[in-house]
Amino acid sequence: MKNTLISALTIFVAAVTIAPTAFAVEPANFNLQEQPLETLDQHTKTTTYQTIKIEYLTIYSKANDPIDNIQEARLNALDERTKSVVR
Repeated sequence: MKNTLISALTIFVAAVTIAPTAFAVEPANFNLQEQPLETLDQHTKTTTYQTIKIEYLTIYSKANDPIDNIQEARLNALDERTKSVVR
């Protein structure tokens, strides 16, 4: 009787110890088609993020481009000088 109880407790402890490892190895709701879809979804999100980032940088560089601002300031200054000389 004592040996049976010890064996039962040993099997119970071993099962409780091994159970989390067994569940971690293979997910319960494993779907073979889900993995490629997740990969494609991740790739699409990355591509979309990169596109948005490039558009933002393009707009930002056009708005704050010091070369365009300097040229515009020079043209305005020349235009004002010309107008003041003609009058």
